[in-house]
Amino acid sequence: MISLSKHMMNSQDRIHVKCIKRFMKKHHLNRHEQLHAANQMYTCTQCWKQFATQRYLSRHMNVHSSKYKCTECGKCFSKNHNLTEHMQIHSGEKLFECTVCGKQFTKKCNLVSHSKIHRGEKPYKCTECDKAFRQSGPLHAHMGVHTGDKPYKCSQCDASFCQSSTLQRHTNIMYTATEDLMTVVSVGRCLKVAVI
Repeated sequence: MISLSKHMMNSQDRIHVKCIKRFMKKHHLNRHEQLHAANQMYTCTQCWKQFATQRYLSRHMNVHSSKYKCTECGKCFSKNHNLTEHMQIHSGEKLFECTVCGKQFTKKCNLVSHSKIHRGEKPYKCTECDKAFRQSGPLHAHMGVHTGDKPYKCSQCDASFCQSSTLQRHTNIMYTATEDLMTVVSVGRCLKVAVI
């Protein structure tokens, strides 16, 4: 049996340093590194999305072929198991239940992630400050605070953000609300929205 400290050391070896993603298996990390190192991108001729490998492009093409299409909402998937999982949204079926608080989930991975709350686990630690996170995504987004990197750019103005959720909120506030319900006020370089 492998010790916990050895397991943690091994899992640290499977973290991609650029995007802070953690992988269960070394070959998954190696495959992911190809995405960052790819010089040639493969482009979908139908939606112009780009992929680092021909394999990813081929898998994506199932979305356009409607091979795995939801009969309820029309959303397409590249794999059958993704469609099956998606169908639970429409049925309301939640097969995975937390044994501590009873909260239910449609996906096992969401239950596993949720369980970390009860155990107090925060395995994803920032290398720059004391913050720790339950998942790699929030850590990756947090790193923008230290690097100043703001990759999420608004298509309608020159604003940019370090988190996609902040861009989404900006877009919803600035461009989807009706003008008669709000006034946009300029404060320095920021635009603040005041509901009237």
